[in-house]
Amino acid sequence: MNLHEHQGKSILKKYGVSVPVGYCAESPVTAVEMASNVQKETGTKSWVIKAQIHAGGRGKGGGVKLAKSLDEVKTISRKIIGMQLITPQTSNEGKKVRKVLIQEDIFYPGESEIRELYVGVLLNRSTGRNMIMYSPKGGMDIEKVAKESPELIFTQEINPSVGLQAFQCRKIAFDLGLCGTAFKNMIVFLEALYKAYLESDASLFEINPVVKTSDDKIYAVDAKVSIDNNALFRHPDIANMRDLNEEDPIEVAAGRFDLSYVKMDGNVGCMVNGAGLAMATMDIIKLSGGEPANFLDVGGTANAKRVEEAFRIIIKDPNVKAILINIFGGIVRCDRVAQGVVDAYKNIGKIEIPVIVRLQGTNAKEGKQIIDESGLKAHSAILLQDAAELIAEVIS
Repeated sequence: MNLHEHQGKSILKKYGVSVPVGYCAESPVTAVEMASNVQKETGTKSWVIKAQIHAGGRGKGGGVKLAKSLDEVKTISRKIIGMQLITPQTSNEGKKVRKVLIQEDIFYPGESEIRELYVGVLLNRSTGRNMIMYSPKGGMDIEKVAKESPELIFTQEINPSVGLQAFQCRKIAFDLGLCGTAFKNMIVFLEALYKAYLESDASLFEINPVVKTSDDKIYAVDAKVSIDNNALFRHPDIANMRDLNEEDPIEVAAGRFDLSYVKMDGNVGCMVNGAGLAMATMDIIKLSGGEPANFLDVGGTANAKRVEEAFRIIIKDPNVKAILINIFGGIVRCDRVAQGVVDAYKNIGKIEIPVIVRLQGTNAKEGKQIIDESGLKAHSAILLQDAAELIAEVIS
């Protein structure tokens, strides 16, 4: 589950990571109030206005602006709130901005001594260990640095049996080119950051930039945070931070019925039970000349109602030109799936999309009989190869 910047910073602050003072606002009027509160706490005379969406590159898209007066705070907030913000990490349609973060400007006098660094904590999936990735060249062009100057991207892998060690923190601070007070503050920063990552069951904590100020303080100026969905039951406070507006509405609807659904860009929708069978089904769609439009696993305990909802979700995608239902009956019975398909036809109304149904396993004969006697215009298949040929036929 992805978090907004201000939510990620609230977790960082809880673990002692230094973050600039800031508050969220959902309207220009509230933005001015929040700016006044920030000014009272910090004495700042300028504020950074940051659009809150689940995407990076907001500055390049015009979603991060500097305001030097309360009037500017109101004017800039009015422009950003409600805009469709397009960044390198969004679709061409962009994302609607519903709130902004009003944050103190920490780039105070002595800017020549200010440095922007990059620090991220994530899982190295090839080794199964957490690692800290870092660079002395942080900021908006970190992707360019990684591409053109890979020697400036460093990593420290962490042994889970001993955790992050002091010598590793010192090595990171040294590689970042820090010394004196800034060196010491970076060590404290890294220890707190890694603790926040571990104890919140995160899969990613990316801080870009980490800023060394002119008086050698270390701040997490930005925060991109992703939490492991499987661990959310341990963190109800974090689970409550979920913003459904930032997620695909079809995937949200699927989640309400315990359906594992991921939208893709193809033209053949598929409904399958079991992740492995789903992957094989997508392969057969590709081999038949089609492109999978989704990954949808109804699970091992699917009933007719859940199958009907899965059917509804698939046909919401306007790109779907055919549907392949591939069920291997084990725990889930094929007749239940068949009944769900029939119910979907009856309840949804006329469906013009060709449907190919392949049922194998528990009560497969009964399931085929239900579909055959329903009068539906569905194509039956026994083998996956048969299904592939039918797909090629209906989408050609």
